[in-house]
Amino acid sequence: MAVRIAGVTIPNEKRVEISLTYIFGVGLAASNKILKMTGISPDKRVKDLTEEEINKLRTLIEKQHRVEGDLKREIAGNIKRLKEISSYRGIRHTKGLPVRGQRTKTNNRTVRGNVKKTAGSGRKMAAQKT
Repeated sequence: MAVRIAGVTIPNEKRVEISLTYIFGVGLAASNKILKMTGISPDKRVKDLTEEEINKLRTLIEKQHRVEGDLKREIAGNIKRLKEISSYRGIRHTKGLPVRGQRTKTNNRTVRGNVKKTAGSGRKMAAQKT
């Protein structure tokens, strides 16, 4: 029996507190808060949950938390707004550079998509002998 919450199939074999983190927008802290509100033990496995407990989780997450599509849409809208008003952060997003003040002389390969551009000596290769 696969449990689907907010359009995400959560793993059956894992503990409930870890399984809930598979939903975009629910981290470990939020997961524990949700379980405390519903009164479900965080040590319980997903496969051991009753139908009633699953429904409690589903309704609480969908009513009180912004998750998955809605959250992704909001984040994209925020980034779009920053780009439109040409703020510093918006310009960094547009150029594909680090946004939060990291150094760029070294260590920004992951943001740029692992681009390896290293400069050579600048010296041309000697002409080949004929």
